[in-house]
Amino acid sequence: MATATRRTTAAADWRALGTSVRLVTTDPTLPDSCNLLLARHLAEVDAACSRFRQDSELVALDQARGRPVRVGPLLAEALAVALRAAAATDGAVDPTVGSAIGALGYDRDFRLVQDDGRPIRLTVRPVPGWRAVTLDRATDTVTVPAGVRLDLGATAKAWAADKAAALLAEAAGCGVLVSLGGDTAVAGEPPAGGWRIRVQDATGPVDETPAPGTYATVSIRSGGLATSGTTSRRWRRGAHDLHHIVDPHTGLPAETPWRTVSVAAATCADANAAGTAALVKGAGAQRWLAGLGLPARLVANDGTVVTTPGWPACAPAWSGPEAAA
Repeated sequence: MATATRRTTAAADWRALGTSVRLVTTDPTLPDSCNLLLARHLAEVDAACSRFRQDSELVALDQARGRPVRVGPLLAEALAVALRAAAATDGAVDPTVGSAIGALGYDRDFRLVQDDGRPIRLTVRPVPGWRAVTLDRATDTVTVPAGVRLDLGATAKAWAADKAAALLAEAAGCGVLVSLGGDTAVAGEPPAGGWRIRVQDATGPVDETPAPGTYATVSIRSGGLATSGTTSRRWRRGAHDLHHIVDPHTGLPAETPWRTVSVAAATCADANAAGTAALVKGAGAQRWLAGLGLPARLVANDGTVVTTPGWPACAPAWSGPEAAA
């Protein structure tokens, strides 16, 4: 029987899109060149999809006042992913939450949001709904009703990780892992034993071990893994403690029994959309995820952990680079 040889890996860490970036390659000579390609890709995604940049294509749609607008291929693809996620989750993930999340005070880079404690008035108001947005992929023309603001936060980062991993694996000819704020996509030939990913309930650096009981390390060989939660992006406005997972039915932060949901799927975009939708769906999330055949780990607000069938077994210990989701 042949013995598998563990591939040597190398990792690089930096920041982009307002979040952490981690790149791991199975060829230790390639991180620098791959980093250049990744940085260029993320800059293009930011210019197309950011809702915090006044010069982005996404923000320009706010000025269209309901007129059809031809957009670039990156934004068109990102919108297609967002609309597909909305359909797949029965609207639990909806890109028309832009105005709702802005009304909650999340209208700029998150580090600035945390410093603004001015009181706000919470109003229950369903979001316009993803079906109000039309996208013609033949011409990459999008129509957004006047007054509707889009937010691609539930899908764009994970989609960017998928796209980057595939691009880099093809260009470098080796295995690649790309993690954007914990949304992790892999492509190419994986290391022996698969890619190690630490799933944790609290956001933190990959080189710092979380408190006991708040994480699990798993291994995947393809696709993506993402964790959505209500604990990492929280802020206070007046008397209200808020988080960034918006329930489209109310336009307010979702009231959910879960603090984090981690999902493994064929793509990171699918994993992240499913995890976000599970938080919104609440008590029925475990059954919904299991019905879709998606392996998942759900952590309740009291710390109880439940999983769905197929959730990856804990990976054995080793000394190579890993990612956090």
